[in-house]
This record gives sequence, structure tokens and C-alpha cells, in this order.
Amino acid sequence: MTEFILKRVLQALLVLIVMTMLVFFGVNVVGNPVYIFASSECDQACLNKIIVDLGLDRPIWEQYLTFVGNMLQGDLGNSFTHGVPALHLIFERLPATLELAFAALVIALVVGLPLGMVAGLRPEAWYSKGIMGFSMIGFSLPVFWIGLIMILVFSVQLGWMPAIGRGDTAVVLGIESSFFTLDGLHHLLMPAFTLSLIMMAMVIRLTRAGMREVLFADYIKFARANGIRERRILSVHVMKNILIPIVTVLGMEFGGVIAFAVVVESIFSWPGVGKMLIDAIGVLDRPLIVAYLVFVVFMFVILNLAVDILYSVLDPRVRLDGRPS
Repeated sequence: MTEFILKRVLQALLVLIVMTMLVFFGVNVVGNPVYIFASSECDQACLNKIIVDLGLDRPIWEQYLTFVGNMLQGDLGNSFTHGVPALHLIFERLPATLELAFAALVIALVVGLPLGMVAGLRPEAWYSKGIMGFSMIGFSLPVFWIGLIMILVFSVQLGWMPAIGRGDTAVVLGIESSFFTLDGLHHLLMPAFTLSLIMMAMVIRLTRAGMREVLFADYIKFARANGIRERRILSVHVMKNILIPIVTVLGMEFGGVIAFAVVVESIFSWPGVGKMLIDAIGVLDRPLIVAYLVFVVFMFVILNLAVDILYSVLDPRVRLDGRPS
């Protein structure tokens, strides 16, 4: 286990080094933020002062080395527009995005697992085919279209759900969340369901495929021959084995949901890091964009490691050192 973790940490460091280079140089060669912050009456002397104030007068490689040195100290730079540390803005907005992503994950599991099990138990039934058709729709339809249709139907036409915003929040055990208020849950439901559709479709298909494979395994036949109740077979023996690929995929999908919830947050005006990124791109706030992307890379690296360790816990046959068990 220790050898495996050390190897993954070294791989993670290499990934971080390469990605910080790609992110920093990629963002800093696009556009010129000076002309965004300068007024129409700003002369060349004024432009030069803004360039110096933003630290853009130095060579790009020197800016990168300064960025890396500050990053090792936990500083990813100050936002051009807000004038505060970029990490502070990210952590300020991150709880709202985590809340949305977690709600989407719960909806995907609560809805997707039972539907996938039903489709796996009775694959030829008409309702099973309907479930698989629903999963195909979840994969195929673009998220922004689903969000707009939901707003049009449930907010504009029926008036059941609020269209934008996070709603009221409450603090419980030092954690501020929309989960603790009815108004917050009311605002959370539509964006979370919209964000969960792709994960839900994936859970349905993975669960169905796992059910079809595991149900005919010898140990399931042996359990039935020993008189174990069908409910226990499904909830313990079958579920434990089909969860392995689901956990692996959802671990990566959860990171993707956090990183790329930009569309949903923009449609529903959800005050998360995705909407913050869109606003930063609009004004070419380079430090904030770079800080967000580096944070996303770091998050994916951590999630990868966590998924691998959890995979080994769920399946004892997996040996992390690469040797056969």
C-alpha cells in the first residue's frame, strides 16, 4: 500500500508540473487584460502603469517561475478584478458548487441504482426497455437544453420551482448549506437534477450490465441453493460486486461535475465556482482563471488516488503492489 501511494504521489507531482505549465502559458497568451481595465481616456503612460501594476511587464517565463514559487507557498496570485487572493474567491464559492455536485450525485444514485437493478433483473420487460431508453436520452440531450426546458416548464409555465439563485441557507455544525432550509432545497432541486442526468444514465447502464454478469455467477447460484433470501442476495452479494465499476466511474464523474458545472451554474445563476470562472473569462482575470484550473487539476489527482484506494477496499482481490494475490 505504501509503495503504491508513493508511486501515485510522484505521478501526481509530474501531472501537476506539466499541467501548471500548460495552464499558465495557455491562459497568458490569450488576449490582453490591460485594455479591459483601462478607460477610454487612458494614454500610453497610463497603460504602462497598469501593465506594471498587473506584473505583465516581466518576461512570461519569469512570471511563471514567480507563480510556481508562490504556489508552493499556497498563493495562486491575486485576482485582477477583485484585488483579493484567487484561492479566497475559489473557497468562498466552492461550498455552493460542492453542494450542487453532491445533490446531483445523490439523485443519480438514488434513482439510477434501483432503475438499473430493475432493468437487469427483467431485461426483456417493456419497463426495462423504457428505463434503458431513458438512460439513452440522459446521455444524448445537451445539459443546457435540459436546463432551459426545465425552467420553461416548471418555473415559467407551472410556477412550481424557482428559476435562479441558491435560496436561503442555514448554518449547522459550522457548515452553511441550502440542505438545511426548505427554500434552499426548493432552489437546489432543478439544477441538481439537471446536473445528475448524465451520471444517472451512467449508473443505470453500469448497474444493468453488472446485474446481468453477476446474477449468473457460481457464488450466486450457491447462495440460492443454500436457501439465502433473494433480498439478501441482491442487497449484499450482488450489490457489493456491481458497485466496484460504479464507484470507479462516479469518482471521476464527481470531479468532472465540480469542474465543469459551468453550464448549469450559468443557466440557473447558481453562485458557484463555475459561474465565477465564466465571469473571470469575460474580463480576462488571468490569475483567477489559472488558480481555478490548477485547483481542478489538483482535485482530479486527489480523486484519482481516493478512487483507487476505495476500489481495492471493495475488491480484496486487487493487489495494489501489482503482484498476484
